[in-house]
This record gives sequence, structure tokens and C-alpha cells, in this order.
Amino acid sequence: MLSRHQDPIVAIATAPGRGAVGIVRVSGRGLDRLVQALCGKALAPRVASYGPLRDADGGAIDHGLALHFPAPHSYTGEDVLELQAHGGPVVLQLLLARCLAAAAEIDPATGQPRLPGLRLAQPGEFTERAFLNDKIDLAQAEAIADLIDASTEAAARSASRSLAGEFSREVGELREALIHLRMLVEATLDFPEEEIDFLQKADAQGQLDRLQLRLGQVMQRTRQGALLREGIKVVIAGQPNAGKSSLLNALAGAELAIVTPIAGTTRDVVQQTIQIEGVPLHVIDTAGLREGEGIDEVERIGIARAWGQIEGADAVLLLHDLTRIGQPEYDAAEREIAATLESRLPARVPVIDVWNKADAGQALAPLATAGLEPLAGHAPHEQLRLSAKTGAGLDLLRKRLLELAGWQGGGEGLYIARERHVQALRQVGEHLELSALHLAQQAQSLDLLAEELRLAQNALNQITGAFSSDDLLGVIFSSFCIGK
Repeated sequence: MLSRHQDPIVAIATAPGRGAVGIVRVSGRGLDRLVQALCGKALAPRVASYGPLRDADGGAIDHGLALHFPAPHSYTGEDVLELQAHGGPVVLQLLLARCLAAAAEIDPATGQPRLPGLRLAQPGEFTERAFLNDKIDLAQAEAIADLIDASTEAAARSASRSLAGEFSREVGELREALIHLRMLVEATLDFPEEEIDFLQKADAQGQLDRLQLRLGQVMQRTRQGALLREGIKVVIAGQPNAGKSSLLNALAGAELAIVTPIAGTTRDVVQQTIQIEGVPLHVIDTAGLREGEGIDEVERIGIARAWGQIEGADAVLLLHDLTRIGQPEYDAAEREIAATLESRLPARVPVIDVWNKADAGQALAPLATAGLEPLAGHAPHEQLRLSAKTGAGLDLLRKRLLELAGWQGGGEGLYIARERHVQALRQVGEHLELSALHLAQQAQSLDLLAEELRLAQNALNQITGAFSSDDLLGVIFSSFCIGK
């Protein structure tokens, strides 16, 4: 454990600004003397005590609740003191400053500082200590941040399940099965004359098959959980006045983007996160795509940003105006956009051709009418007909966006997950596939089999932090808020 993890820490644990209640939290070892200085008395463990929270002269900074959680029965596993006062920023800053000053003061009874080394906590340091003191594992620690940041009800409920340890239990079951298989293989290496019979009698192949099947089930739920957390980025693109801003407003159910008949009204990126069945979709409205004269510098920058968003999208809604299909100038511009998409859009990104303004009574024109051919190396465009004005066809579009995201429904019972968890499980799967190849070769590759199983366990351990580099921990906990 690093030396900084031995320091006592303090922070304001509630969000900045005014509120009914604010909390100052202290964590460390041996807080009794600090408690006496701040509260004027000892506190019963885990019992809220109301009274003055004292300054250096014994006067009251505020009256509030004080709670003392002796180690190890606390959030961090260390002694924890929580001061709950009125939630004004000045009051909380005064309490924070008093904690730091009181910790440095010499205690008359001992002749020593009350709490040597007390310092301001770094972002996420309280939760980091909970992890280091085995109160939670790494996946549970991440679930705390995910619960705070959840953008949908489904994501919040799933984060709560991860925090309760459901995801960690799934990973733990995989680890136990993997360790048991490793034990069998390692044992055979010590008795080479019996290794093949030993593995066959222990059903090593069957154990590996069941392990791969179980891994596939966990990966499927993990991908769904990651989708609940991350969502997908959907970019609405197309020519000016095709109805992009109207479609964003219709999907969001609010007037977020300005809509006018004037070409080039949208000059910059407008983004809104919506939820469909609890899945967050980050929908981005972009400037109309066009070339030629009559484009000022501001609109040109907006168009460049639009292409940047398109290149980084998870899905593109390519909007067409049914009322203008067949007009030579409009069709020519459509062909230019299609050609640029072919050169700049990654092949993995799906494109949905959305034929807007169906309320105008126009028939759905075939792709050939506008000169739109499937992009080389891309799947053929899907076609949907709708009206952003009346809402007709929006439900079908929402359903298709969920399908493109890979959502399979049934959010109840899912746990939240992160992309790094998905990647770690994918690595486990790759090592198990190689393990199966080596097991098939029997005696010739048992040492390689043992190594692949070891690497699979290492990848699995990255999820819960059974062992992990300090760099990984730093990245994870630095994203937390101070006081958590």
C-alpha cells in the first residue's frame, strides 16, 4: 500500500452549492481526539448525536449531527467521522478548515497532534480505501460511480445490483471453475506418466466446455450492462432542411433545436441524451451537409464538425426529404453525400436511410431515383419512412435503434458493466479458445494449456481487482467526485 494511503483524509462529501444538509467526512486511524475537539465529547459508535460543531474557541460553527464509525465497520474500513450540518458552502468550508486545524493542534493529554497528517482527500479516495481495505471489490467500486452518474432508471437499478455484488459473484464463479481446471492441469504436469488418463478421468474437456458456455452467458449480460451505462451515439445527417432538427426534437420530446425553413439554420452540433427502454441514446443533430457557393465560414466549420461526428458515430440516420426527391440539384447533392460517406464512414457503422416528411403524401422513392447506391464494403442501407412533424414512424425508428445497439430487452436483473469489463471477458474467451486447442493436442501441449489458463485467470482478475496495477486504480478512482 502506498504511503499516501496511510494519511488521514477529509473532504466535503456533498455536491457544491446550497442545500438543506451538507456533509464533511473524515477517514483515518484513531479519530477519538479529533472527535473530542470538534464535538466536545466522545460519540457512541454508529449513533447520530445532535449538538454544536465547535470552532477553536469552543463556540458553535453550526449545530448538526455527528456520527462516528469505528474501524472496520465503516465505508472505508478505517475510523470515519461524518459531520452533517446545514448545507451552505460557507458553513461547510468553515467545518472543513476546522477539521484540518484541529488535527494539527497539540492535544493537552498527549502532547501530540490530535490527528497528524490530515489532508484533503483526492477524487475517489474514500472509495479507493474501501477497495484497498477489502470492503468492496473493484467492480463494486466502479458501480458506485456508475450509480451516481446513471442517466436512466434502468442504469441506476443495474448499478445498484453491481454494487450489491451480483456481477462480482458471476465473475467469482467463473474464477472458481477456472482455478479448479488449472489445478487439474498443474497436477498432471507433476505426474507426466499419468497425465492423459488423469485429465480424462477428471473430465477436463467437459469442464472447459462448461466454462466456455458459462463465460458466453456472462459476456452477453455484461454487454447489455455496458450498453445501459454507455448507450450509443446516433448522428442525424443529411442535406439542409431535410428535417434533422425536427427529428431530434421529435425523438427528445422537446424543442431543443431551432427549426426554420432557412437552409443552414443549424450551424453547430446539438446533442441530447434520450432513453428508450432505459437505454441511453446520445442523439446528435448536425449542420446540413452541402458544398458550393453561398456557404459562410461559420456554416463551413459546422459542416466540418458534422463530418467529424459522423465518423465517430455508432449509427447514422441519413435523412432524406421526400418532397425534393427527383429534383436534379437535390439528387446530385445526395450522390455527393453518398460518395463522401463511402470514403469516410467506417464499414462497421450502420446507416439507416430515413425518408422524412411522409405527412406531405409523397410516395417512398426507390434508392435509384436519388442515385443512392449501397456503400462499398458496407451493409445495404435500411430504409424507414416517417414524419418528424406528426410522429408517424417514430416508434419503428426507436425500435430499430435499440436493435442496432444490440439491446435484447429485459433490463430487469441486469447489472451495470463497463467497456473494460467486456474487453477483459473477451480476453478470457480468447485464452480459453487456445486452451481448448492445446487440450486437444493432449500431452504435447499441456504446458501451453496451463499457461493459457493462467492468462485467462489474470484477465478475469482485472475485473474485480484481485490484483491490478496502481496505474489502473489511478485511472478508475480519479473519475470520482471529491468526498467519495
